[in-house]
Amino acid sequence: MNTSNLSSHAGDSAAITRVALTQWQAVDNDLVVGSGDVSTRPDGRLFLSIDVWQDAVFDQLAAAMLATLRRPLYTVVDENDSDLMSRWARAGFTTRRREWEYLVPTDPGSTGLHAVAPPPDITIVPAGHAADEPLRAVDRVIRDEVEATVGWQDMPVENLRGADGDTIVDRSKYVAAAQSDRYVGLLRVVQVTRLPRIGLIAVREDQHRRGIARAMLAHTLGALHTRGITTASAEVKESNAAATALFEGIGARRVNSNLELVLR
Repeated sequence: MNTSNLSSHAGDSAAITRVALTQWQAVDNDLVVGSGDVSTRPDGRLFLSIDVWQDAVFDQLAAAMLATLRRPLYTVVDENDSDLMSRWARAGFTTRRREWEYLVPTDPGSTGLHAVAPPPDITIVPAGHAADEPLRAVDRVIRDEVEATVGWQDMPVENLRGADGDTIVDRSKYVAAAQSDRYVGLLRVVQVTRLPRIGLIAVREDQHRRGIARAMLAHTLGALHTRGITTASAEVKESNAAATALFEGIGARRVNSNLELVLR
């Protein structure tokens, strides 16, 4: 057990205990007054989360965690949460990138996707029907292509791995674009709350600019609309002009932004 008493403000002190390899707790008068967690992303980066009410306890937890973790370290913050932004800034974190959060209508009449069809040599495979090996093959190809350019660390948060490192955690979440005996694109939609989230749209480099991503999106949103779901969500990196144009071109509404912060 690793315990320290770190005071950020005069008269304010809590016992900070590392209760597990990835978890810390702040205890004051036998009450848990804060907790901190660290998680490892698929690309190996460490992301921090601290849940407290008081600034002083946040500073204590942050100091204890930063003292034992390798750098760089990352966290994600709602840009509108100025208090939390200030807390991480005091710990030395700075902004690395911004992601826009969009609300996306599913009605083909609103999106203008009612007449969108895939190229003649492409078939859209519905969610839950993608074959295992072709899906994994296109996932590997696209991951290699992205890693060779911007790198997976610049992809959305939801690009997670299973416990065994599997990058296709749940095949039923994927729509695919099939070309002959191979897949050339994939789209993942997950429902973390009541609002489905489009977590990934990707197409092989040799198939770019053919309208495949737009066709997969048209199919996915149309299927959600048929189920009575009127709105989905998506996150787009601020510098991703193609994805921004794709979503804003179908009437998606920007509602929020998240900042990825880093401590190097």
